[in-house]
Amino acid sequence: MPLRKATLAAGIGLVAALAAGLALYGSGTTGGNSGPCASAGPTIGRLAPLARGEVAALQVGETPRPAPAFAFKGPDGAETSLAGMTGRLLLVNLWATWCAPCKAEMPALDRLQAAFDPKEFHVVAINLDTRNLDRPPLWLKENAIDTLAYYADSTGRVLPVLQKETGSLGLPTTFLVDGKGCMLGVMKGPADWGSEDAKRLIGAALGRS
Repeated sequence: MPLRKATLAAGIGLVAALAAGLALYGSGTTGGNSGPCASAGPTIGRLAPLARGEVAALQVGETPRPAPAFAFKGPDGAETSLAGMTGRLLLVNLWATWCAPCKAEMPALDRLQAAFDPKEFHVVAINLDTRNLDRPPLWLKENAIDTLAYYADSTGRVLPVLQKETGSLGLPTTFLVDGKGCMLGVMKGPADWGSEDAKRLIGAALGRS
């Protein structure tokens, strides 16, 4: 009998220890302190207090995770992906010419890109028009949006992936990705990305005070 009690006690202790370990370090491959995006934790800590003012609607991630994988066309017309852009901070924006709020924020995104070194920070504004494909680049030109590179997905593949990953049901949707490909936060709807609030946010994500 004493042996049974001792074995039972040892088993309970082992379960408790495992539970504590899972609570502390996380059990998945994409979250917790031991996941591939664990190093993004300090960046998220810097961003959270700066999600205010013009960028108050930014939902800073509690647990950093890899950005969703999807393909789209680059400025040269060749297929590319976010995975091929690692090494610098990315602000990924989904827009379309039939989306009035999207078009309204494009000049601000253009100004934001101009305020930072493109080798450190890159706005990836992906156009989602599926018809009249010559219209989006023409609209950018007519509205003097000349700092942003032109990215596009005319296949309709990107939006469903982003809706599933971010929970956003409309456009514009914008999310921030660090240099290692980890999502830091999501903005569902438009924002003044050219504002001082936005610049402070991006500066903090780059590790600046």
